[in-house]
Amino acid sequence: MTVRGRGRESGKNGENGESGESGEHGEYGEYGQGGKSGKSGQVEQGEQGQQGQQGQQGQQGQQRPSGPLGRPMGRRLRLGPRLGRPQPADVGSGLVTGLFSIPEGMAYAAIAGFNPVAGLYAGVVPAIVGSITARTVLMVTTLTSAIALTSQSVLSDAGLDAKDPGTIATLTLLAGLVMLLMGVLRLGAVMSFVSNAVMTGFSTGIALQIVTGVLKDATGYKPQGKNRLYQLGDWLAHIGDWALGATLVAAATIAVWALTRLVKRLEPVALLVAMVVASVAVAVLGTDVELVRDIAHIPASLPGFSAPDLSVVPELLGGSVAVALVALAQAASIGPSVPNPDGSRSSVNGDFAAQGLANLAGGLFQSLPSGGSLSRTGVAVSAGARTRWAGIFSGVLLAVIVLVCAPLAERIPMPVIGGLILVVGSELIWGKRRDILLVFRTSRLSSAAMVLTFLATTQLPLQQAIVLGAVLSLLLYCAQAARRARLVALVRDEDGDWHTAEPPKRLTAGETTVLYYDGIGFFAELPHIEATLPRTDDAAGAVLVLVMRGVPDVPSSTVVKLLRRYVAELHRNGGRLVIAGAEPGLVHTLKATGLDRDLGPGGIIPAEGTLFAPLDRALAESARERQGKPGT
Repeated sequence: MTVRGRGRESGKNGENGESGESGEHGEYGEYGQGGKSGKSGQVEQGEQGQQGQQGQQGQQGQQRPSGPLGRPMGRRLRLGPRLGRPQPADVGSGLVTGLFSIPEGMAYAAIAGFNPVAGLYAGVVPAIVGSITARTVLMVTTLTSAIALTSQSVLSDAGLDAKDPGTIATLTLLAGLVMLLMGVLRLGAVMSFVSNAVMTGFSTGIALQIVTGVLKDATGYKPQGKNRLYQLGDWLAHIGDWALGATLVAAATIAVWALTRLVKRLEPVALLVAMVVASVAVAVLGTDVELVRDIAHIPASLPGFSAPDLSVVPELLGGSVAVALVALAQAASIGPSVPNPDGSRSSVNGDFAAQGLANLAGGLFQSLPSGGSLSRTGVAVSAGARTRWAGIFSGVLLAVIVLVCAPLAERIPMPVIGGLILVVGSELIWGKRRDILLVFRTSRLSSAAMVLTFLATTQLPLQQAIVLGAVLSLLLYCAQAARRARLVALVRDEDGDWHTAEPPKRLTAGETTVLYYDGIGFFAELPHIEATLPRTDDAAGAVLVLVMRGVPDVPSSTVVKLLRRYVAELHRNGGRLVIAGAEPGLVHTLKATGLDRDLGPGGIIPAEGTLFAPLDRALAESARERQGKPGT
């Protein structure tokens, strides 16, 4: 038991560590920043209070006086701590990120049916406010493809105009309010229940939507059908209908991008180089293709005030929650993937609140809903970001570029943007290949959840797909919890060491049986647990010691009803049940429900600092009872 108990605790730490490494080398490593793993180690050690200034703060935090709820006083949800001093590299990183926001922000807005200028402005105010307040120092808050498509789906489902400024402002403000509330209420743990399988299916489906959304811009042919998979097939089947000029421009853009990536120093700005070179070539050659100015005018001005339309709040309230969940789910992976260079801790709840503030500010200044962008954060880090000033500079410099170079931005060919987004979407799908293979190798349930979420994302409105994914995650969690829960018999040998064994089929009269409950008290696992409990036919003088150490509470009245039934059955047959190693929360629940009276005196033995002390006490008292002596 000692080994199992320690294994579970270290296993939790190990899982967290593996998750962090996986995020760093799997996601963050795609941008060529694997060398940051040393800093990640500093963050992990700092969390344990063993290294650096953060560790000292952790030790001091343990000594703070407790408040009325047992929480250390003075611990509040803290947004971005201090701005610090900008580094020269932050200016260059901000410039690259700001320039990159021109094609990507406009393209994401365009494929979702929004005014491309709104996607451009999403890289200004939200990026500045998000970088100032985020607990993940290098996270860039801006428009992402998933947020754009989810927002479009919400507006379409509500029958509202996706290009009405008041409607956009209302949706952005509502989504920001939801994000802020989730951060303030510390609901970041909710994201832990969205399984990797579901997020993999959702992300892959979003990437497919990105690809199919720009097929018209890239080739001049708009595929038919509502199903994204059908659209892809229709596009391939009508290759003869592709416009030659648009197709050649998109292909040339992709070729320039690929060649630029061969130069290591230019790799971080390959998309930007491809956009500039291809746009200049189209202008010089006079190729007749659609330009940005044909679909939207980019004003040479800062984003102006945009008043929300409060009349559409009822129609958008539910959809804003879906937009917020999509944004938060994407951003939750950035903290583990991009460790803070200053060694400070990231905070999911702090990042949630920061994104909420970014949307509340951006919604008033012509921005679409925004969230932490892994791709834009990766561009910033690859370009040399060192502090949160990199994100601030990206918004400021983008605003300057719009003021000075708006006419030039209008001359960007749409096939160029289409080719670049094909690259981005394809990279997203290719980047998920390891996660997809991992899920397929994990379990059939996880594989089914991933495939169903992917299909839902390609066929249903995205707000419905994310709800379905959340339900699938919950069902997957329940199934895994029920399958994991078990009762283990603990048997002591002649040397006093404990060993695990299968639970006995029935209790033996006059003997003490020890069972260890390995579960979480979740109602889904109870049928299996009840079937495993020993029969009480011949339980005269028998004592069953049920060790429940590690179960913090009983979240279901069904658990109490099960225990009450079994205690009554034991008493009828002359036996007794003792719960040993009960945590304070569990003790409180057992007493509040009256189960302590059913168990009788000494029926609940609280947990102690020494692991086996409650079990030893239970065994000693059961031995005294068999000898006819009252327990102490």
